[in-house]
Amino acid sequence: MDWQPVIEWLKQDGTRILVILVVGIIFWFLLNKFLPPMIRKMVKRNADEETEQEEKQRENTLIAVLDSIGRVVIILIVVFSILSVLNIPIGPVLASFGIAGVAVGFGAQYLIRDLIAGIFIILENQYRVNDVVEISGVSGLVQQINLRKTVLRDLDGVVHHIPNGEIKIASNFTRNFSRVNLNISVSYGTSLDHAISVINRVGEELAKDPAWQDMIITPPKVLRVSELGASGIDIKILGDVLPSQQWAVKGELRLRLKNTFDKEGIEIPWPHTKVYFGNEPPKETGVTCPSCSYLNLTGSKFCANCGTSLIK
Repeated sequence: MDWQPVIEWLKQDGTRILVILVVGIIFWFLLNKFLPPMIRKMVKRNADEETEQEEKQRENTLIAVLDSIGRVVIILIVVFSILSVLNIPIGPVLASFGIAGVAVGFGAQYLIRDLIAGIFIILENQYRVNDVVEISGVSGLVQQINLRKTVLRDLDGVVHHIPNGEIKIASNFTRNFSRVNLNISVSYGTSLDHAISVINRVGEELAKDPAWQDMIITPPKVLRVSELGASGIDIKILGDVLPSQQWAVKGELRLRLKNTFDKEGIEIPWPHTKVYFGNEPPKETGVTCPSCSYLNLTGSKFCANCGTSLIK
């Protein structure tokens, strides 16, 4: 048997194939060596927002995805290069891949969009598991994040699966800290200086309460008189709390303000209408203001019309 043609082929085409394989192995090695440190350098951790373990989890997710993509690209390049050396026409193969790619592309375009969006969500740390967010019009607790979708559970316990590619705006309610943002309305007859003093005092007492002080960063206090409404004056209250604690603190603050307002004679207004059906209106009872003769509700301590003290 004449081995000369085989030897000649090994010297020429065999050597080229060997070089292609060696180059592919080198790129494979470079991918494994340089991709992880590159991703870990790109992903920066904010010590106030996440633990070291959470940072590593984000890094590992991105490394696994990009490493898989890089390996597929290297394998395809090596295979097509070897086919070219063997004089096997790659045009029909590419055409077949092209036709299949078009067919698959129509169905996979949304999947690819979700994967790309998922990479940026994880890379930029837009939100994490256990954050409270609003995305695509749905608010809830983040239960799972992966490259394809985000899973939320809302206050009713309903689980929502949202493709990452559908997320245009992501609002995070629990990033770094949360805020108590509350409007309290008082009647026009209330002394605003008195009401503001009472509100600030209640906020300070809440912040010093051992049961609540660990949740509160800055005590809730009056920011400004927010609006002169149809039936009362709105006062805006702000205060910073730990992430996800704003709802609990707001509920406790409302409870304490209502109880304190009752003790201080501060009226919280509400819309009401009196209707008479042709008969003589019933004689109203209450406390008449000595300054403006306005008839106030029984038990009022300040005039709802002019603010004069009704306590004798």
